[in-house]
Amino acid sequence: MEAQALDIAKLNDRFRGMCLDVFYTAGVRDGVMDLIGLSRKVELYSSFSEDNDPYGEHDFGSLVFEGKKVFWKIDYYDRELKHWCDPLDPNCRRVLTVMLAEEY
Repeated sequence: MEAQALDIAKLNDRFRGMCLDVFYTAGVRDGVMDLIGLSRKVELYSSFSEDNDPYGEHDFGSLVFEGKKVFWKIDYYDRELKHWCDPLDPNCRRVLTVMLAEEY
């Protein structure tokens, strides 16, 4: 199981740097001035721990940006974005959601 989690983490780390399929919630779009800077912080995020990444897949993060607590989460879908997909499936489509913690 650890090798599988490591493979998923590598794919997720690479995906965060590609800026593909990113969804910013209304709170982020309306409340964050520097979306490019926030995107960069999400891309470079490395503060993974047992508490915020219990499965070692690097699919969630929490950070403070412009004085606001921000969460980001990667979810796994099929190509049509209708159903969950195994994150190691080559046809998996990752979606990154970035939201203010208060929106959760």
